[in-house]
This record gives sequence, C-alpha cells and structure tokens, in this order.
Amino acid sequence: QVQLVESGGGLVQAGGSLRLSCAASGRTFSSYAMGWFRQAPGKEREFVAAITRSGGSTYYADSVKGRFTISRDNAKNTVYLQMNSLKPEDTAVYYCAANYDSGPYYYTRRYEYDYWGQGTQVTVSS
Repeated sequence: QVQLVESGGGLVQAGGSLRLSCAASGRTFSSYAMGWFRQAPGKEREFVAAITRSGGSTYYADSVKGRFTISRDNAKNTVYLQMNSLKPEDTAVYYCAANYDSGPYYYTRRYEYDYWGQGTQVTVSS
C-alpha cells in the first residue's frame, strides 16, 4: 500500500505558474506508475497527465499539452506537476494517483489507479 499527499496548490492569476508535488510513502515508489487528475465543481474527475515507473515516458491530456509537465524523482518518492500559462479553466482540485505496475506503462483512466491522494485546490483568477 502507498499513501499519497499532494501540496503546492493555491491561487494564481491567469498566465501564472504553479508546481504541485505528491509525496508517497509506503511501498517502493519506483514500482508505481503515477498520474494527475483534476475535478472542477460539478464536473467529473478528468485525466491530466501520467508518467511511467521510471519516468521515461509521459502522456498528457490535450487540454494541458504544452503547458503542463509531469516528472518524478524516485529517490525522493515524489511526483510533480509543473503548470505554466495557467487558465481560469484549469481551476480544480488536483489529485495524484498511483498504479502498482509491473511494466513500462502509463495509465489514463481513473479505474486503473489503486491509490489516491486527498487533493489540492488550484484556483486561477482571470
């Protein structure tokens, strides 16, 4: 089992940047593929970005491609989401998630993830 704790959310103006962090504890972090999702009020939780166990491959939702970057530091048991050129429509609670994986894969669907953090609020003002 792994526990996930997100941090780094906050209020930022449109065009600004934030970096989210997700610290993991428990089983070996490098055994998990990781992902970021977000949920805006009244909307379904949606995929944002994913990364393989090694960090060698990443994948992004079209809505954030070119603006967000997912990365991980397995020595620090942490995954990051660098968010640049933020827009008001990026406002949401952001969640990190972990999939205990035995291969070099990333995952984009909620049901593919075994563990979730509690979320961190990101608010982008216009």
